[in-house]
Amino acid sequence: MLIPKLYAYSFLGEFILLYPVYALLFADAGLSIAETSSLFVIWSVTGMVLEVPSGALADRVSRRLLLCLGPLLAGLGYALWVLFPSYWAFALGFVLWGTQGALVSGSFEALSYEELSRKGQSGRYAAVMGRATSAGLVANALAMGAAMPVFAGGGYPAVGAASVLACVLCAGVALTLPEHRAARSGAEEKYLAILRSGVAEARSDPGVLRALLLVALVPAIWGALEEYVPYLAIETGVAKTAIPLLYLVVWIGTTAGGLLSGVVSAYGPLVVLGAVALAAGALSGHPAGFGLIAVAFGAFQLAEVTADARLQDRITGDARATVTSLAGLGTNLVTVAVYPLYGLLSSHVSHGVTFAVLALPYLLMAVAGRRSRRHVTPSDAP
Repeated sequence: MLIPKLYAYSFLGEFILLYPVYALLFADAGLSIAETSSLFVIWSVTGMVLEVPSGALADRVSRRLLLCLGPLLAGLGYALWVLFPSYWAFALGFVLWGTQGALVSGSFEALSYEELSRKGQSGRYAAVMGRATSAGLVANALAMGAAMPVFAGGGYPAVGAASVLACVLCAGVALTLPEHRAARSGAEEKYLAILRSGVAEARSDPGVLRALLLVALVPAIWGALEEYVPYLAIETGVAKTAIPLLYLVVWIGTTAGGLLSGVVSAYGPLVVLGAVALAAGALSGHPAGFGLIAVAFGAFQLAEVTADARLQDRITGDARATVTSLAGLGTNLVTVAVYPLYGLLSSHVSHGVTFAVLALPYLLMAVAGRRSRRHVTPSDAP
């Protein structure tokens, strides 16, 4: 029953009805754009600061416990937002939400891989993670659809209660996950030893380092670009009412990419396909180009899961969650760098050209990956 529980955990973790309306909550509480932006900074910084330390913690204590604690912290944050709508309550909520993301990142992948491996099913990891990601995307879409009627009927308390309930159910699912791994004993030195072990494996093993860099870089760019899809849609000249439809097309492509994980695993061709499709779709200047962008995002989603599977296969030490969290930290750092770069580019050229320019790094990744494969031994080849 491991795999269905992983899907349920991913689904409930994203079935948060507050997501589509929390910006309205902030505005109704009187927050300015600058104050709202500062909340996003608090959220991002919290996740980045805690990413690797929480990964090392997951290698020392029960990962199942951390997967349970994470949603409960997020649910507490959502409750604070609704019960005490003020800047400091929102800030504390984002700290709790960022902590949840750090606790789950690394823990979820490490527990999933090791439990599948224990059953002799490590080869299914990519397919399972891809479908778990798709389950989260489906939950996100359903939450958007459910938020409006629930909000209309009960306002912020109703969507807040539904969000907290989803977090509690998610934590409950976490407690049912199998974990055939004893929590480590020892004092702080043991924790620091695990942290050093994970960092050392990432630095000293070329195969792990290459896989880690791919996991960090692949989702960073397209994940950031996803935030600017509405601007690209407006640039095509469609009515604002049609933008959600174009967004749906992109969502379908991303979800399909997750579902194809484990079926298609040719990383290099996937990245090239994504880069070419993204540039062509963005430069078309036509709503039909969003079909190509959907293909691109699907290819990137598939490449992301493939890279993660390769990383998990290469990790041989006892600090799996720590190494995985290092990749998560890398993703966050690159994503944060992409945002101002996008702002700089889009102030001089169109959104379509900006998307196309930011597709180029994927071609460089494919070329670098091909060159590195020529210099590895057969046992080290991905």
